[in-house]
Amino acid sequence: MSVTIDGVKLKAEGVLRVARRGANGRFEKAVLDKKAREKIAATRAFIDSNWMHDEAPLMYAFNTGVGLFKDQRVLMADMIEYQTKTIFAHATGIGEPLPEDATRAIMLLRANAFASNYSGPRVEVVDRLLDFLNKELHPVIPMKGSVGASGDLAPLAHMAGALCGFPEAEIIYKGKRMPAREAIAKAGLDPDFPLGAKDASALINGSTVSLAIGVLAWWDSCNALKNANISLCLTLEAMRGELAAFDPRVHAARPHIGQKKVAANVVKITQGSKRCSEAARVTIYPDEARQPGKPPAPRVQDVYSLRCAPQVHGPVVDALEYVGKILATEINSATDNPLIFENDDGSSVIISGGHFHGQYVAQAMDVLAIAMADLGSICERRLARLIDPTMSYGLPRNLLAGKRGLNTGFATVQCSMSALVMENRTLSMPGSVDSIPGKSNAEDHVSNSTWCARKARTIVENTEQIVAGELLMAAQALTLIEDLAKDHPIGKGSQAAMVAIRARIEPALSGDRWYATEMRDALDLVRQGEVVAAVEASVGPLA
Repeated sequence: MSVTIDGVKLKAEGVLRVARRGANGRFEKAVLDKKAREKIAATRAFIDSNWMHDEAPLMYAFNTGVGLFKDQRVLMADMIEYQTKTIFAHATGIGEPLPEDATRAIMLLRANAFASNYSGPRVEVVDRLLDFLNKELHPVIPMKGSVGASGDLAPLAHMAGALCGFPEAEIIYKGKRMPAREAIAKAGLDPDFPLGAKDASALINGSTVSLAIGVLAWWDSCNALKNANISLCLTLEAMRGELAAFDPRVHAARPHIGQKKVAANVVKITQGSKRCSEAARVTIYPDEARQPGKPPAPRVQDVYSLRCAPQVHGPVVDALEYVGKILATEINSATDNPLIFENDDGSSVIISGGHFHGQYVAQAMDVLAIAMADLGSICERRLARLIDPTMSYGLPRNLLAGKRGLNTGFATVQCSMSALVMENRTLSMPGSVDSIPGKSNAEDHVSNSTWCARKARTIVENTEQIVAGELLMAAQALTLIEDLAKDHPIGKGSQAAMVAIRARIEPALSGDRWYATEMRDALDLVRQGEVVAAVEASVGPLA
């Protein structure tokens, strides 16, 4: 199969199919739509035949310098050298390379932007991007150095230098980092790829790095949220929580869409549960502080991290919907400058605008960061309760099954999760409100979108691990009291989740072990969607 780009219909799912390996270990191929190819070629033919001479009017980035040199003509005799100099001047990236999936998403999204036929590069530029994707040539793109306007210039310049086979550029090919020219030759392509007028500017002038990282972070957030709804249910079952708070009548009284969806998910996953009941609460758990035979006090209502979960998870649902809409528009947008438009008479006109400014992505990423940081926070509060019998209604302290004192249990896992929560809180400080003017004040307001996207993705990765921690620890809790509470079975969806978890992770029944291993295994379960798939196969799709 392959993903076809035309600048109009590409979706996040298609980006992921090209950016990440599938279950078969391979990347999907990317191809350019035939009609889009014809339009790009026709526009470029008009440009070359009408504007590529030294008497043509000044057209920014086509035959002029950039920035404050916008009024300086570049002669046709210098055009190829100008493309090279433009990339050299902007290849100022800093830091470690972007990960493979981000690099691939960047190349695909840049090609798709060109497919919309507003940017004016040669069609060979689009083909070069797709060749790199399909040959698995991954430019080394430093992750720092962009301010998100005029586009992601620094990182995209490193990408462009690799496309052109510049000796200074590097590529990761078949797992090895090597000079770009060497990698390109090994892949069977010509290392030399000279650029024509506007090609360099088109390649580097767009907020595509911010967008690529943002799409990946958003996709992972949607998956993490579904897992968090499941981990919530397992914790409810482990603590014999009160389900009345999830009654649809309650959420009709405050009908936020996200809140209603989360409550409905909990009802669906816990359907048939006898564990979340007053009858189950009669059973005394190992560390419960009440005398045998003495009935428990009526629960009435649970603590906020349980009872208010729809009101906290729900805003995440709504935030992700908003962010998804922004990204869907950006995926099929032309974000460089200037843009080319066709007149009614078949001629074309160049108009300078500001689509390279990444403020839409920047603000969307800040929203994503805040929402996911809070999701991680409430998940951590629940797993913190699981290890304390005074808050878990008697679950074994630290969820320990071995000899106490000799063994410590899962308290250390909770401690590591709290470290991620604190890191998320710092990173969730909005970056889109920050701006430092650059380039002699020609760029007097910037978006900071790349940093917003990068830190949002870090928050998402941290939150995935926190959610995985809740799945791991709630499963441990349920296993520890499985025999004791056997007369009160857990819900249908909860049971499906337990089966999926136990297929990968055995319970800790003999004391401490290398917990980092199962933390990683639980994270894999979250990222690969195995628990979600098992639950949905059992009770139907989650909202």
